[in-house]
Amino acid sequence: MKKLMFVSLMLLGLATYGQTTVQGKVVDENNEPIPGANVILVGKAEGTTTDFDGNFTFNTDEEPPFQLQFSSIGFSDFTANVTSNNQTLTITLSEANTLLDEIVISASRTPERIFESPVSVERFGLREIKNTTAESFYGGLQNLKGVDINTNSLTFQSINTRGFATFANNRFLQLVDGMDNTSPGLNFVLGNLVGMSELDVQSVEILPGASSALYGAGAFNGILFMTSKNPFDFQGISAYAKGGVTTQDAAGSNFYKDFGVRAAHAFSNKLAVKANLSVLTGEDWHANSRVDLNNPGADRSNPAYDGLNVYGDEVSTTLDFDAAAGFPSGTVGSATISRTGYDEADLANYNAESVKADFALHYRPFADDLEVILNSRIGRGTTIYQGANRYAVAGFTMQQHRLEIKNDNFFVRGYIVSENSGDAYDTRFAAININRAWKSDTQWFTDYAGAYIPTYLGSIQGAGLSPEQASEQAHIAGRQAADQGRLIPGTAGFESTFNKVTNDGDLTTGAKFIDKTKFRHVNGNYNIAHLIDDWADIQIGGSFREYELNSQGTIFTDIDGPIKYNEYGAYLQVQKKFLDDRLKFTGSARYDKNEFFDGFVSPRVSFAYTLGEEKNHNLRVSVQQGFRNPTTQDLFIGLNAGRAILVGSAPANLDRDVRTFNVSASGQALTGQSTVEIVGRAAYENAYSTSSLQAGAPEAVNTPLVQPEEITAFEAGYRAQVGRFTIDLSGYYNSYSNFLANTTTAVPFYGEAGDGGLSLLALQNGDYQIYQTYTNSEADINSYGGTVGVDTKLGNFDLGVNYTFAELDIDEGKFPDVRTNFNTPKHKVKASFGNAALFKNFGFNVNYRWSDSYFWEASFADGDIPAYTVLDAQINYSVPSIKSIFKLGGSNLLGDEYYTAIGTGFIGSIYYLSWTINP
Repeated sequence: MKKLMFVSLMLLGLATYGQTTVQGKVVDENNEPIPGANVILVGKAEGTTTDFDGNFTFNTDEEPPFQLQFSSIGFSDFTANVTSNNQTLTITLSEANTLLDEIVISASRTPERIFESPVSVERFGLREIKNTTAESFYGGLQNLKGVDINTNSLTFQSINTRGFATFANNRFLQLVDGMDNTSPGLNFVLGNLVGMSELDVQSVEILPGASSALYGAGAFNGILFMTSKNPFDFQGISAYAKGGVTTQDAAGSNFYKDFGVRAAHAFSNKLAVKANLSVLTGEDWHANSRVDLNNPGADRSNPAYDGLNVYGDEVSTTLDFDAAAGFPSGTVGSATISRTGYDEADLANYNAESVKADFALHYRPFADDLEVILNSRIGRGTTIYQGANRYAVAGFTMQQHRLEIKNDNFFVRGYIVSENSGDAYDTRFAAININRAWKSDTQWFTDYAGAYIPTYLGSIQGAGLSPEQASEQAHIAGRQAADQGRLIPGTAGFESTFNKVTNDGDLTTGAKFIDKTKFRHVNGNYNIAHLIDDWADIQIGGSFREYELNSQGTIFTDIDGPIKYNEYGAYLQVQKKFLDDRLKFTGSARYDKNEFFDGFVSPRVSFAYTLGEEKNHNLRVSVQQGFRNPTTQDLFIGLNAGRAILVGSAPANLDRDVRTFNVSASGQALTGQSTVEIVGRAAYENAYSTSSLQAGAPEAVNTPLVQPEEITAFEAGYRAQVGRFTIDLSGYYNSYSNFLANTTTAVPFYGEAGDGGLSLLALQNGDYQIYQTYTNSEADINSYGGTVGVDTKLGNFDLGVNYTFAELDIDEGKFPDVRTNFNTPKHKVKASFGNAALFKNFGFNVNYRWSDSYFWEASFADGDIPAYTVLDAQINYSVPSIKSIFKLGGSNLLGDEYYTAIGTGFIGSIYYLSWTINP
């Protein structure tokens, strides 16, 4: 602690040199303020932005004279000379097409123009938020090139860049003011369900590629940064109210509303505070597909029916009617029968809700760039989440609490992220255990056989029907008899049982899952450029994280108490310009260590060269290595998902997952046991591959325990400003080793896999259980792709078009059990057309998106996603006298419903009207 205080005091001392303050305003040629304009100290990594009224205040240790550069998207840069302290400037920016002059921080942890960024980066700022056609700024991100959004529900959208993502995209990192916004227990970002209010967003940056060299294991396939508005720079009361209608064939037309308020005030040049609140409510997209997963094209008349959004019918068995009745084999026969399920609509509440609130105190003890920030965020959401099953998430909360000390050269940040699953439950197990609470599986199948057998025999002997016709009639009779007295949705009996099951955390009898997982994180960064006269930009930093898993045995194998483990890392980056600042070199390396695995070094090297007399062409190449640690679920999950039992592969986890299964009558005759106890280790060491089982040639497998995944990423790109055209293109090639993957295995209830005898009899008798394991693929997995974007102005109109290509390269024939979850269309085209000032205070924007068809692969279900086309549009009108913007817009105006994943509700149309005050 004494050492920490000593270091903090030294950092404070470094920040107490004499200060220079510059104030002013940035306007356009019509003298209208330009909010969100960048103000950068030339030659240094220091800067600020203008507020809604175009005003700015900039503090620096630099003594005059020096220069400030002003830039904003849609305007030409302007450089002003500062000759004295407390100087006031009025800057007028002229209109131009300078998209590449936007300032980003994420690519190198230091301010730089997109034009000079060493890697691909996309930015979404105040101007883009105003002009987005989507109903939210987060939804508007899907119009950026190289960015996909998979829509899980109305309030939960998942970003995917460069593939390999389900809704649980644990390859993508999202930082909100530097805090990891990942759900601690679920291991992935929940979109903006518990993120940032639209009013408080200053900018969003997305790096669609590996960034492990600076940001660690979480930034494996991409990273998103949300930066909020500082209350010193953006003061006053802001508010918005948004109302509209969602339309969907399954759900009809439903009203939705979204409102928010932001309050910020600087009491002095030392103390400022802000608070935000936003609330969204609406009807979620209903999922009502009854496609038979076992026999596409069949309906509920199929005795083994297993509907996509029908739950409870996963419980099935093969009934040997001859053995049950004591008849000779072949008299009545046998059949696979599933229990009657319930529609998702009978089990889930589609009332979607997102409530976000945060408070921040900012303190500048010396009225300079040294700032202490205390920030608390809490989000509460109700949504449908699709993972291994479909989960009704009601009252889910996530909290983030941060203490940060920073100035223009360093930051030290500590925060905690915790979650509470609230009244969340698994809809599949809700259906299964409602059925079982009413009638046990054994009794239900006994009743089925008891009605089937006499009906079949009577239909043949008495009615003279064919065996096929008799079987059809007998199945109807069997199901009617077994379902006699079944709990019907809407009745008091059903509701009472439903409430009991969804409040029971034991999945053998209930459906509730409990998650109070948290992690604690500390990280820091120091840029020593100012200590070496800016000879180079040199940054050092590090981080430490401790996980505390707490699901009380409902998700993880933490029945005996929370599971704790930690990881840490450190990095160094050097950035230097040569050749009249035309050539920029960036080199970085990061070391990370998880307590379960060996340490890993992630290096990155990039070169960017600016060409042309006007320095308006830029070429870049980069290569980096990255890694991804197995997630908390990869390591410690112990969950019966219905179709399979999921067992994480941490060595300590294998023996903690212990389950009891019933043995068939044939199996009891062989073993003399009615039940058997299976330990999770068997899924890895005593099992058959399911693909060989399905092929009719069972093959024993030993599944290696999971290790970190590695990537080598190559990227090249070109950016240019040619007249009124902005060009940005890039290509990448990713090579993966130790690719984290799931395999499914079949564990026999008796015998040893590969023994050629007893275990094969177990398979024949149906005495086995499907498990999902967490391991690494032996396959060579590669992906490659590219993007090209062109933006221009046609008179006063903005036009942009971009294309994205993505391809997976794997020998699927050699590795049939590997599931990559690439889940990305090969081709995508996006376009935008708009005018921010069609006439005074009036603007509009139109967005077009086309996606190629692709195959969706996830633990819930697999299937083909058809190609789709989406058109969004908005018109907006500003009223400067009341600092207001009115917007009328809609998404999916063509009305063609589509979906981005198998199992979700179809995405309909949204129409909205909003009023924003002091945005």
